[in-house]
Amino acid sequence: MEKFKPSFATTRVEQGSQRPTYRPGPGVISLMLGEPDFDTPEAITDAAVEALRSGYTHYIDFSGDPELRETLAAGVSSIAGERYGADQIFVTHGGTAAITSTIVAVANPGDRIVIPDPNYSLYADAAYLAGAVPVFVPTREDYHLDLEALDRALAGARMLVICHPCNPTGAVFRRDELEAIAAMAQRHDVLVLSDEAYCEIVYDEREFVSLLTFPELRDRLIFCQTFSKTFAMTGWRCGYIAAPREIVRAVGFISRTYNGAPNAAVQRAALAAARIGPKLAEPMRREYAKRRELMVQHARGIEGLEARAPEGTFYLFARYDLDIPARDMAGRLLEGGVAVRAGSEYGPSGEHHVRFSFATSSENIVEGLARVRGVFERLARPVRA
Repeated sequence: MEKFKPSFATTRVEQGSQRPTYRPGPGVISLMLGEPDFDTPEAITDAAVEALRSGYTHYIDFSGDPELRETLAAGVSSIAGERYGADQIFVTHGGTAAITSTIVAVANPGDRIVIPDPNYSLYADAAYLAGAVPVFVPTREDYHLDLEALDRALAGARMLVICHPCNPTGAVFRRDELEAIAAMAQRHDVLVLSDEAYCEIVYDEREFVSLLTFPELRDRLIFCQTFSKTFAMTGWRCGYIAAPREIVRAVGFISRTYNGAPNAAVQRAALAAARIGPKLAEPMRREYAKRRELMVQHARGIEGLEARAPEGTFYLFARYDLDIPARDMAGRLLEGGVAVRAGSEYGPSGEHHVRFSFATSSENIVEGLARVRGVFERLARPVRA
């Protein structure tokens, strides 16, 4: 046998991806993971246990548990103000599978996928997997959308991806920004993937507006959601899309090929979460708000680090003024005992930034940023001859 060579798809992803493949080791404080440190609410766990005892241990409909899809369709309909049917819902193995299956299902090799930059790195990886071309459009200094630049980039594109609230920047886009996006999508005849995983994690009584609420997007919008962030269910792996029926059908072919039928018992837990609603998560959101203030306070005490308070999510995206590439800075911080994500993972505009997660304890935030301060102080000292 000749020396093994991976497929072109694997090579494209490997060459383009900036996503880390490691978890921090012992003694390192992690401020890198987008994973709530809370346990899943008991009512959800109880529903999974009951499902297992009731025989939900077999294959289920490839599209998802029918009762769950009906409930999700009702929830999406209430946001949209228009009826979505259960056949417009497709349940996936987490938000990751929803995003990747959607992009692979709709994009052809060479298609342009427009991504505001910085943005969640999975979108570009999925584009590489499909053979499509991610087109990064820098956001403004406040991390909100540069609408004129987006308008130019969307000419001839296949899809626009919106992460709202945005990972990694924490930006929550205003209604006028989203109105402009809806108009552009129509004008350029592009699909819109709206990833709203953090919709319940918004601060300062800021208005959150879902792209579902724009009727002019109805025939081109793929709404992507997950139970992971709101309900602290990252390890359960349950997400879904709501979309026009022909898109749901296409996504279904890809999803069943990659993943097969989704987990039966997990979907009964998700059903419990959907029925009870975000009130289950409100104590977690209140705690994130306290942690946000704590992280911003300590980050602003580090010379050379610029910390803009995030409007949503549980991330602080901070710019630094040292002449060190972001990946090297993340490496230096790891050597100093704290793990973060390099800003360049999230697109070219993320260079000279790092992303901190405050989905961890207050103690970890304080100690982790103390270690960051120590690294910055050492790096800022002049080198003696």
